[in-house]
Amino acid sequence: MKRLYRSEHDKILGGVCGGIAEYYDLDPSLVRIVTVLIVLGTGVGILPYLIAWLIIPKESEVR
Repeated sequence: MKRLYRSEHDKILGGVCGGIAEYYDLDPSLVRIVTVLIVLGTGVGILPYLIAWLIIPKESEVR
């Protein structure tokens, strides 16, 4: 079963983008670039990222 978690080995800030990339089998750099573009372009990406950081469990808590 596939579970969403914050990555502990592929993280820059909180592991949210790394975890999303692993869940959807994407390149983590691509997820980070899209996240930065959303934050800079719209300004609404910061709050969802922080909420995801608080809600999504760490990889060690899931496994």
